[in-house]
Amino acid sequence: MTETPGRRRAPLGGMLAVLLGLALLAGCSGVQTPLDPMGDHAARIAVLTWVLFIGGSVIFVLVMGLLVFALIAPARVRQALGNRRFVVGGGIIFPVVTLVALLVYSLGVSRAVVLPGSDDPLRIEVIGRQYWWEVRYPDAGEGAVTANELHLPVGREVELLLSSGDVIHSLWIPNLHGKMDMIPGRVNRQRMRADRPGVMRGQCTEFCGLQHTLMAFWAVAEEPAEFEAWLARQREPVPPPSTPQQARGMQVFGEAGCGACHTVRGTDWQARLGPDLSRVGSRLSLAAGALDNHRGTLAGWVAGAQDIKPGNAMPAFGRALPGDDLLALAAWMESLR
Repeated sequence: MTETPGRRRAPLGGMLAVLLGLALLAGCSGVQTPLDPMGDHAARIAVLTWVLFIGGSVIFVLVMGLLVFALIAPARVRQALGNRRFVVGGGIIFPVVTLVALLVYSLGVSRAVVLPGSDDPLRIEVIGRQYWWEVRYPDAGEGAVTANELHLPVGREVELLLSSGDVIHSLWIPNLHGKMDMIPGRVNRQRMRADRPGVMRGQCTEFCGLQHTLMAFWAVAEEPAEFEAWLARQREPVPPPSTPQQARGMQVFGEAGCGACHTVRGTDWQARLGPDLSRVGSRLSLAAGALDNHRGTLAGWVAGAQDIKPGNAMPAFGRALPGDDLLALAAWMESLR
């Protein structure tokens, strides 16, 4: 028996429907989605999202159903439903009541996510720069500084003090809160709280230049004891080199002039033009989320920063450093944990 074209296409259509369903479900979880909230503020926003989405879908289906009904129903039935009462109720009263109700609910959620929930939040300064993030912990004392990685304790509200060192940026951690602009000369404040440990991805959501899309960061929610241990480690001077290769790498760092831009605590290098590298070996990524962090990517970034992220302020040292020196520098930086 010969297959018809319709029968041959049916399995393909079913597969496409399954793949589409899986793609939609995948968007409901992950390290960068508002539909997998890890805190109270994000949970309120997620509920608002579902209310608006489901409400809009129901109204859309209702309107399309009425349209189809109007096209296929007998003329006698259409005339019965086309009276003034039905038009006023369905075309004016229903939309006004529905939209006002959604507006009131949305405003209530908006107010709830900006009200402070604690009188003693942990303050964290986040400064947006082209194209990386400087993160400072003023409540933890001198030296608690990192880059492109935000750590926060589970169960305690934090207050992000958001500013910019150059152009307008915008910080967004979908699993924790909504977006907030970072404007030069102004400090915006955003409260958030992580209710369970985990790793989340954040992103700049305001076009800020050539490498805007490669301006991401990781937010790490930790149990309070783990967070305090991490914070204490950030304040300590870096450990001395433990191998000859690491010692040579530290020497190369100074000879290449890296200390003119970067801070390494416990050394004479205390510049603030670039990211603080005191604990760079322990970070999850390099170049604001552009690369995974290990010895190979450290060497690759130093050698070809302009190839990986054109237009950033980091010069490429591939031609200036011999291969052995480049590997030694990467080995020393990897040891800074």
